[in-house]
Parts: sequence; C-alpha cells; structure tokens
Amino acid sequence: MIRSCLLAVSALALALPAAAQDGEARAREILRTTPLIDGHNDLPWALRQGYGSDPYAVDLTTNLDETTRLHTDIPRLRAGGVGGQFWSVYVPASLTPVDAAKATFEQVNVVRRMVAAHPETFELATTAEDVVRIHRAGRIASLMGIEGGYSIADSLGLLREFHEAGVRYMTLTHSRTTTWADSATDAPKWGGLSPFGEDVVREMNRLGMLVDLSHVSEETMIDAMRVSEAPVIFSHSSARGVTDHPRNVPDSVLRAMAGDGGVVMVTFVPGFISSAQVDWTKRLEAEAARLGVSPGGTPTDPRLTAWAEANPRPNATLTDVVAHIQHVREVAGIDHVGLGGDFDGISSLPEDVEGVDAYPRILAALMAAGWTEADIRKLAGENILRVMRVTEAVAASRAGERPSLAVLPAAGSPD
Repeated sequence: MIRSCLLAVSALALALPAAAQDGEARAREILRTTPLIDGHNDLPWALRQGYGSDPYAVDLTTNLDETTRLHTDIPRLRAGGVGGQFWSVYVPASLTPVDAAKATFEQVNVVRRMVAAHPETFELATTAEDVVRIHRAGRIASLMGIEGGYSIADSLGLLREFHEAGVRYMTLTHSRTTTWADSATDAPKWGGLSPFGEDVVREMNRLGMLVDLSHVSEETMIDAMRVSEAPVIFSHSSARGVTDHPRNVPDSVLRAMAGDGGVVMVTFVPGFISSAQVDWTKRLEAEAARLGVSPGGTPTDPRLTAWAEANPRPNATLTDVVAHIQHVREVAGIDHVGLGGDFDGISSLPEDVEGVDAYPRILAALMAAGWTEADIRKLAGENILRVMRVTEAVAASRAGERPSLAVLPAAGSPD
C-alpha cells in the first residue's frame, strides 16, 4: 500500500511539470496572434544608471540573467511572448521640474537609440494600429510613458512636445505630490487634482495621451476619472483588496472601472503584492523607530541589520501575482485588467517571475484556474488596445480645438 502511494505521488510530481509546460506552450500560441502589451518597464533607466545611457554598452541580444542584474533582454522578451512594451521614461521625483524635463527628454532619446540599435526586434509605436502591425511583422512594438507629472515642469507646452516626441501616457505623479496632483505616498496638498491638474488631464485627452493613475492618491484617481473624457489606465498597480498598500487600487475605484472603461495593469512588485512583505516592512519600521534609526530602503544600522537577519523578509510568489489579477477581474471585470510588471524598476521579484520571460507561466497559471483563451487575450493585450483606440478617437473628435493655454497660478507652487 505504501509503495503504491509513493508511486502515485511520483507520477503526480512528474505530471505537474508536464502540465505546466503544456500550459505555457498554449499561452505562447495565444500570444502569436494577440500581442502581450506590458504597461511599464524601466529598462531605459537601468541603461542610464548602469551603462551610461548607451544601449550598445550591454548586449541585449543575449540572455543577461546570469551576468547582470537586468530583468530584460531580447531573448527573454521573445521567450515571454512580449509583443508590445511601454518603456518608462522615468526620472526621479527628487529632481527640480526643469531638471526633470531635461532628463525625461534624455530618456526618450535612450528609448529611440535602443530601438534603433535593434531594428530587427523593436519598432517605435504611437497608436494601437501601430502595435498590431508591428506585432504581425514579428517585432516588439515600443511605446513610451512618462512616470511623474513633474516631468512637464508645469507646462502644457512641454506636455505637447513630449506627445510630439512619441510619449503616449503620463503617470500624473510618482512618489511625491506635485504642484497640481496628490501622490499616494506623500502628504496631500490638493485633495486630488488642483484646477490646473484638471487642465492637464483635459489637454492629455485632446492630444490622445493616456491618463495613468499609478502612484496617485485615491482622491486623484476619482478626480481624474471624473474629468477625463477618455478611459484611464493604471500602468503598474495591483489590488488593495488583496494587499493593503497605498500604491494599490482600492475596490471602490476598481468597481468604477466598468463605467470608466479603463484598465488596471497588475504589477509584480513584491512589496505591493505580498501581504506578508507589507507586514514585515511594518515590523521593520517599528523596530527602527524603537532604535531611533531610519529603516531606509535597505537596513544599514548594525542593530537593524541584525534584526533583519533574524527576521528574514518573506518572498513574494507567482501565486501572489495571480491573486491580484484574479481580484481585479472579479471586482472590475474581465475587460478592465492587464499586465504591468515594472521589470528593471525594482530590486527583487516574486519567485517564478524573475524576468520578462515569466508571462507564459503567469498565463498558464490563470488558464489552470479556469481562464479561457478569450479571457487571456483580453488580459494580454486586447483591453489596453481598446483603451488606446478610444483615447485616439477622443483626440480625433477634438482635432479642431486649439491647444490649452492654461498655466499654473503662482499661488499654486508648493511652499
């Protein structure tokens, strides 16, 4: 009897990897005809920080998993079935607005040079139809998104120039509240959007630029959805109903997505998707407060380091990623969920989601949980393509309007 049980367990252990491989193969087949479009990848910033903004300084045509800290390279993008990528042209919120604008234009140039360095793999895209055409040609559609409204230096003229340069979304804030919008992770100043912030959203609608609400406060989310004529997106956010973190989207906003028409692109950041990690961070901060030291990003005080060694940070997993995707689907609906990994913008990743080759594993896990092929196509790319088309249609309907000349009042500057 014992021998029979052992043989059964062994047979199951052998069958599970085979089933996973079959699921991944099925996912890759789906992605041959539906582009998987990821909402946020920070490779341009990683190139700036580690390689002098030189796309030739690292060989992206090779798998860099073992030789670098990068999550992204061409072999892994291909293995992951990625058909479209919003490259983030991120710069830090600590920069002055003028310096941020300059650095963001430099980041746009990094993306352009990276695409030019690998024309057999990448092609710049600015419309939904560009994405579809480029994917059909066997290349990866490369779009750009600004991460933080400080990059426009309170200038709608600069916003228009970024759009002209090919930028197709702007995250209204990053980690800090701006001169016109409240961040999720900073003290509020406006109770959402200021009047000038509303002007920014309207001008984005006129241009056909996606309004991205990752990083913003709940009040800013609500204001932006009220003001925007086009659907909004969350380029890289997860579900607060699963993990209580201010960077995640609350259920009240998820329920409003059906009426808005937008999409929440679930991110893989361990600190946003793992409740165990959120709890660990709170305990670390409490210990730091007891010791009278700063927790920082990584503990440096020997006493805090000793605490962290005795209390290891728990790992996030692929199961955590799936839980957030499932929750967004259950609350917002299948038409309002997407993927926005944040690869190369974070120092650690969930187990089994260590690079851009992870998408078939994620999709296979969802199919094993009952997702249909039609569901997978919506998650992978159809939902964000629909939002892009609606946003483009809104812009087309306003083509006769003159550019907004709104300016930030002098009294609107922060103290």
